[in-house]
Amino acid sequence: MPERAPVEFVTAAGLAALSRRARAVARGRTNQNFHAPADGYQRMLNAIQPSSYVRPHRHVTPGKSETFVVLSGEIGFFWFDDEGGLRGARRIGPDQETRAVDLEPGVWHCFLALAPDTVVFEGKNGPYDEATDKQFPAWAPPEGDPAAPEYAQGLLRILAAPRP
Repeated sequence: MPERAPVEFVTAAGLAALSRRARAVARGRTNQNFHAPADGYQRMLNAIQPSSYVRPHRHVTPGKSETFVVLSGEIGFFWFDDEGGLRGARRIGPDQETRAVDLEPGVWHCFLALAPDTVVFEGKNGPYDEATDKQFPAWAPPEGDPAAPEYAQGLLRILAAPRP
């Protein structure tokens, strides 16, 4: 990992460059970490395109709180019960009433980009351990599964439905 500068700024040009990188990769998303894997507080920018599928997951071993702040674009944020039932969905972005979300440990969640070149600042407890970072449910298809696009579209239709 390259040496970290003692002060790092998040700039419009930097967000644009990160979004270009996300457009250039098959997953439609990439990130820029501000932390080392062993840090107790993980901080990163996630650039994501509308074509990208983020599988629902939770952080339980150990439990990790998580915060998302949408810096550009817009996301649909979804949270679920243990059986995969949708508990809620919300649009989050700088042009929305809701601009950020903070989660307690163990909440099943995911987000999907609603606008091109969406960038989200994420903070969560560390340290990072790939083996225990995320728990994925059996009720949501894995990334790359042929059922994943239809699952994601179903979530997006919920956001598009008129509210009672």
